[in-house]
Amino acid sequence: MSALIGPVIAPDLHVMTFNVRRRLRRTWPPADSWHRRRPRLQSLLRDELPTLLGVQEALPDQADAISDALGDRYERIGRGRRADGAGEGCPVFFDAGRLELMEWSQTALSDRPHEPGSRTWGNLIPRIVVRAVFRDRETRTRFAVFNTHLDPFSRRSRARGAAHVRGLVQAAALPALVTGDLNDRPGTTALDELFADDVLRDAWTSAERRLTSEWGTFGGYRRPRAGTGRIDWIAATAEVRVRGIGINTRRALGGWPSDHLPVQAIVQLRERTNP
Repeated sequence: MSALIGPVIAPDLHVMTFNVRRRLRRTWPPADSWHRRRPRLQSLLRDELPTLLGVQEALPDQADAISDALGDRYERIGRGRRADGAGEGCPVFFDAGRLELMEWSQTALSDRPHEPGSRTWGNLIPRIVVRAVFRDRETRTRFAVFNTHLDPFSRRSRARGAAHVRGLVQAAALPALVTGDLNDRPGTTALDELFADDVLRDAWTSAERRLTSEWGTFGGYRRPRAGTGRIDWIAATAEVRVRGIGINTRRALGGWPSDHLPVQAIVQLRERTNP
C-alpha cells in the first residue's frame, strides 16, 4: 500500500493519532481479531513512519508489536492505566533520531491526578493522559505533547478530562500538540472545553490543506463514511503550523488494522515568544 504521508524531513513533523483497538479474547466480527489485525497495523505503520505517534487502547503486547513495526530508531513512553501501571495504555512513540525526549509523565484524569488508577469524574475505568516535552534535534524547537483517551460512557468525565488536558497545555507554556480518541464529535461539550479560551485549535479546521475527505473516524471495519463525525483528534496551539491533515482510510493486507481510522498531520513548529 502507498502511504498517506509517509516519512518527512525537517522542518516538517509527521504526527499521527491512532486508537489501535485493544486485543480481546473473544472477537466478533472476525475482522476484530488481533491475529488478523496485527500484520495490517504493522504494514500501515511501516509505510507511514510518523515522527510522533499517539496511540490509544494498546495492551503491552500490542505496544510491542508497534515498536517492532517502527524499528529501532523509535522509542516509547507510557504505562498501563491501572494503579499498578499494568493494562491498557496510551503510549507515545517517537523517532528518537529526530526528537530528543526532555521529560515525560503520566497522570490520571481525575481530581487526584497523581494517584494512579484514580477515578472521580464518573468514569468506571481509569483514564490517563501522557505528557512529554521534546526538543527537535533539527530545528532545536522545544514542544509539548499530550496523548489521551476520554471515556466513552460518561459525558461529564469527557468534559472534565478535556478541560484538564487544556489546563496542562496552558501550564506547559510551550508549543503543544494534543492527540487522542476523545469519544466526542465537533460541537460537543467536551470539545468546547478543549478549545475554550483559544488555548488550542482543531488541526483539521486550521490545516492549510486537507489530504482526504472528513471521514468518520470510528470506522467499525466498514467502508468509511463522510459526515459521521470525527472522534479522534489532533489539536495544536497557535505556534503549530498545520501544513496538511488527513484521515487514513487505506486498507492494509486486505483489511483495516483497527475499528478506528488514524488521523495524520504534517506540522511545523515555531518557538513561543513571550510578551
